Amino acid sequence: VRIGEAPMQSFEQIRSHVGSHHTLRTNDPYLISFDYDVAAERHQGIYLTEVEDEDGIKYLRVSTPVGPFTGLDPARCLRFNWEQRTGFLALSNLDGSPYLHLCENRPYDCLDAAEVDRLVLEIGGTGDEMERRMSAGGDLL
Repeated sequence: VRIGEAPMQSFEQIRSHVGSHHTLRTNDPYLISFDYDVAAERHQGIYLTEVEDEDGIKYLRVSTPVGPFTGLDPARCLRFNWEQRTGFLALSNLDGSPYLHLCENRPYDCLDAAEVDRLVLEIGGTGDEMERRMSAGGDLL
């Protein structure tokens, strides 16, 4: 949290901030999604959810799908996770099919509006780059 900026303390504050900058595609109690413009003619679907650990600490998860998991080497995905300082790959269903997602979790106590925006920029841009490499330049998501 930057000096002079108030930390985000609830998912509602995050929803309000993100909704004032983006048109929400999904607007559920603990899930929002929107399309993030990463370049001319390119966008990336961004998902924000609230997750809670076993101690009750709440986190914001920012994620983006990067491509279908079918045909990918799971060991290569685990190597990617090992090499990352921030962010990780996870598997989730998207329209009933297994998809690889790029994710980042942050505890609420270190989030402010600028950090939420930075996370969206980082996950959206990196996810788009991964998607382009996996799809030979296409914009699947």
